[in-house]
Amino acid sequence: MTDTPDAELIALAGALFDAARAGDTVTLAGAVDAGAPAELTNDRGDTLLMLAAYHGHAAAVTALLERGADPNRANDRGQTPLAGAVFKGSEDVIDALLAGGADPAAGTPSAVDTARMFGKDALVTRFEARPTAG
Repeated sequence: MTDTPDAELIALAGALFDAARAGDTVTLAGAVDAGAPAELTNDRGDTLLMLAAYHGHAAAVTALLERGADPNRANDRGQTPLAGAVFKGSEDVIDALLAGGADPAAGTPSAVDTARMFGKDALVTRFEARPTAG
């Protein structure tokens, strides 16, 4: 017996990552509802949620959050979906992530730091006005 992943499984995972990048909410929701992990990650630690957020797909982000995706899970570089959405300027994705419990202080750089780096003062103010956990 080998520890090599099954080719079909690899193809399915690839299709799900493509669906996240494309914002194919129906495919993502159906796959997770059928048992695919909401926290599926690629070789860089990007989750389906990270890819959907980075590519600006608020409906897919919401569907994944509703199915248990962690809004604060960082990829291998320490980036969170919220920081990616700030970088890309996706207001509707930022709103969806915050509604789903994303922490603007999580990650490296955090969403707050990313907003500061790119001079997005309104977002810095919005993030700093949020109540902190604990």
